[in-house]
Amino acid sequence: MDAEQKLDQIIVVLDQLAEDTSVPRNIRRGAVECKERLQKRDEALDVRTASAIFKLDEMANDPNIPLHGRTLIWNIISQLEQVK
Repeated sequence: MDAEQKLDQIIVVLDQLAEDTSVPRNIRRGAVECKERLQKRDEALDVRTASAIFKLDEMANDPNIPLHGRTLIWNIISQLEQVK
């Protein structure tokens, strides 16, 4: 599986996070921002993944995020680190 296919899978999970109404609105908005960053095919892959990881790390440290949302974000970060 190539990097772009892995990114497509990660984008599907980000969509799930963005649509989860049990997660605060700012976290859902952040998931959409990360998805948009990852979809910018004109930028280098490492730049896209690094910026998404940075944003996701900020989101994971939000005190209002429920545990399942934080776990999902950590899983996404882990997958993004493997794409690099």
